[in-house]
Order: sequence, then C-alpha cells, then structure tokens
Amino acid sequence: MEKLQIGHQVLYKNNQLIAFNKAATVPVQTQATDTLSLLQMGEKYCQHPLHLIHRLDQPASGVILMAKNKKALAHLNRQFQERSVVKSYLAVVKNAPPEPKGQLRHFLARSSANKTKAVDASYKGAKEAILDYELIGKSEYYHLLSIQLLTGRHHQIRAQLAAIDCPIKGDVKYGFRRSNKDRSIHLHAWKLEFTHPTTGERETVVAPLPEDPVWNAFSTTL
Repeated sequence: MEKLQIGHQVLYKNNQLIAFNKAATVPVQTQATDTLSLLQMGEKYCQHPLHLIHRLDQPASGVILMAKNKKALAHLNRQFQERSVVKSYLAVVKNAPPEPKGQLRHFLARSSANKTKAVDASYKGAKEAILDYELIGKSEYYHLLSIQLLTGRHHQIRAQLAAIDCPIKGDVKYGFRRSNKDRSIHLHAWKLEFTHPTTGERETVVAPLPEDPVWNAFSTTL
C-alpha cells in the first residue's frame, strides 16, 4: 500500500472520521523501521494529523477507523470502552472447530516474544476473553469462520483459535504449520459498526477481502 495508492483503500470518510482497508503486513502505527505505517500514509492523504482509535495486528488485514479530531476520538473511545462497537472478523483455519457455532471464553495473558496464551483464571495478569464464532464456509483444504469480538485482548482471536486447535492460516506464531509467503495471516477485520459522533446514526464499514487464491475461494460465501 504505497502512499499514492492509499486513496483506493479509503472505505469511509467525513469531517469526523476516516476508515481504511489496511493491507496485510502494513503496520498500523509507526515502528522503528523505514516501513511507512497506515497512520503516516493516512495523514499524508488527509494532509492533517489523524488519531488512532483501535489497532489491528500487522499481519492481518481489514478495517481501521481513525478520528480527524480529538472530540471524535473521545466519542469513539467511549464506544469501544462500553462495547457498543460491533467488530466482525473473518478467519481461515485448517481444522474445523468442535462445533459449527459457539462462544469461546478463555483467560489470556501476555507471555514473552509478543505472544498471548490461554491460562487459568488465577494466573497473574490473566484477563477474560470472549468471542462468538460461526463456521460459514468450507473449501477443499480450509474452513472459513465469522467471528465477533466481545472483548478486545492482545492477539485475542489468534490465541483463542489456537487454544481450540484452529490456528489461522499462516500464523506460525500460534501454531499453524507453514507461514504465508508474504508473512501475512488469513485474518481479516471485515466489518465495523459504530455510532457517528455527531449525527448519532449507526454506521457500518465493510472491508472487501484481500486478493489471493484462498480468500477468493470464499468470496461467494459472503
């Protein structure tokens, strides 16, 4: 996603907010490398500062919403804290989950090497993580899960799916056998539903799937 191309990644914009379809492997915020972050490219595109409202793992793709001013930022931060924002994801996994539809509840804790693991509730620093999932598609080799996050923990989807032996395609950090060639993982932030900070209307932003053979195989499912 080069600077000149980021206009094609804009999913939604108005005076308060702007949303981009982040490409896999692009960092959301600035890191200690020469790689341009989505935030930097977004600010160049808008020609003024932007404020991050939420995050998305670098190897994942999908919707990232940013605020154009501090008032909109505060409003959206409050919605995330109150869990009124609906966050829907898609994940491609090799193994089918134990049930076609259900809710996962784990306690998660961050470990070394920027990783999260499922632990006992009494573990120091453990936080409850909850998500709903549904098996919505199958191909010859993979399964497609629709996921709705009910909490927002570090690497939550990746860690919880790994805990039920359903690691995400390409996610070697969480137990998938092989990495994707571009170091991406098949996790996509698909939809984001929130309340507009000034109109009060509910808005839904949808991010089209990345272009690759595996995602393309599931495109007719959605």
